Amino acid sequence: MKRAALAVFLVGTAAPLVRRRLKRGRYLAQAAAYAAPVGLYLVMKPSWRRPVAVCTSHMFAYLSAYELPYDRPEQLRRRVRLRYPLLADRLLGLGATATVRLQRRFAGRSKGLEGALVWAHWLWFLVPHCALAWILRRKPEAFAGAAARTYAVFDVGAVIYWLAPTAPPWYAGQEARAGREELPAEVAEVRRLMVEYGERFWQQGWEPLFSLLGGNPLAAMPSLHLATSLAATLELREVDRPAYLLAAAYTTTLAFALVYLGEHYVVDLLGGAALTVAVRKAAPALAPLAERARQLLERVGEGEEAVPYTSESKVNFRKEARWQTVQQSR
Repeated sequence: MKRAALAVFLVGTAAPLVRRRLKRGRYLAQAAAYAAPVGLYLVMKPSWRRPVAVCTSHMFAYLSAYELPYDRPEQLRRRVRLRYPLLADRLLGLGATATVRLQRRFAGRSKGLEGALVWAHWLWFLVPHCALAWILRRKPEAFAGAAARTYAVFDVGAVIYWLAPTAPPWYAGQEARAGREELPAEVAEVRRLMVEYGERFWQQGWEPLFSLLGGNPLAAMPSLHLATSLAATLELREVDRPAYLLAAAYTTTLAFALVYLGEHYVVDLLGGAALTVAVRKAAPALAPLAERARQLLERVGEGEEAVPYTSESKVNFRKEARWQTVQQSR
């Protein structure tokens, strides 16, 4: 069983790389990628290392899912929704999008502000995962639920990106300037400030860095930047109040940055917040199913019910597990 699980992990990890090279078998490769964390869970012994490794493997599967629609960029561009978020934001902004208003007011006037907001955007790649790592350290018994809810937001968002690819403000501005779309005149003013700053800051290193991180530019609704940051913030509320307040301040800053930099419309942020709330509302109903799946995996992997990883046992998990097994046998 361990060997089979290891094979599932290795095949699932390799499948997205093969898919990108061959440009075929997209959904089969994605299914294999999401099976990889399950195989890794069965291979590893219970300790703090297992959740870290499994979550890392899961994020690799998510990144593959996020990038999957852009395997065929021309096909994706024909499907992209360009007008409805623009119309919604113009209604919310009483005639102009928030991005246009903010860039008219601030763009080019304060390099310090612009740089701080760009770095807030870039730090997102770490923030949700660092928040979960903090929960694992401070309250290990809360980690499984927090990770499941947070990463569910990632996964549901990726599915929405497959079904309804949506353009961000900077893309609408690019299309308007090129004359490919008939859009309101002010849309052509929208700049992608993150790219402009990145080119100045990283210089020669910007192109390879940007190609690595910019896997799907037509994935704006809902904003997973905001959704996952908000999800991690709400999880921290139950664990550590100072960390929760810090995360809340970061999420608020990120929301402003995403709109100002031209990465998201306000309506994208509202969609991200709604996704986070929906996942949290659905979690209690799905918790029994998740627990049964966990117990099944434990029986398959270990042949016995696993001892939960709690804060009392985190210093020496294996010793605690053996002690509880002896107590149960008595």
